Amino acid sequence: MLETFYPDNEVDSAYEIDYEGLYGKGYRGVIFDIDNTLVPHGVPADDRAKQLFERLRNIGYGTMLLSNNKEPRVKSFGDSVRSQYIYKAGKPGRAGYGRAMRELGTTPENTLFVGDQLFTDVWGAKRAGIVTYLVKPIHPKEEIQIVLKRYLEKVVLYFYHKRMRK
Repeated sequence: MLETFYPDNEVDSAYEIDYEGLYGKGYRGVIFDIDNTLVPHGVPADDRAKQLFERLRNIGYGTMLLSNNKEPRVKSFGDSVRSQYIYKAGKPGRAGYGRAMRELGTTPENTLFVGDQLFTDVWGAKRAGIVTYLVKPIHPKEEIQIVLKRYLEKVVLYFYHKRMRK
């Protein structure tokens, strides 16, 4: 049952993924969460984020920000990194992921998702059939509802890591 929440891949940071190698394997779109995936919660896009999105465009990827946050936050970040975005996405519902792929012109088979939360980001992307990358949260300061979910995530990740060691 917990397998439903297991990520396909786990990395320390969105900035260390081999996007070039994945492009060579046929992936064409990358959907990102924003807060604690690309920058600390509520922080504007920094140079590192801007450079990542420039790199992805140069490789040939389409990018999409998929956030449950409100439009001002998501639009501001999207404008800064020059990416399409969807706000109030309703993650972990599949609809936002489906809309993101339609707007990118991609399919579950050639789309990646990168996020920091199991129960919204990863679970929703897996439900939509997208390959997932779970990243470690960038900063420990989070909203209370996320802090509570992190305790449950630790249980799921314990069993995930136990399985991966076998």
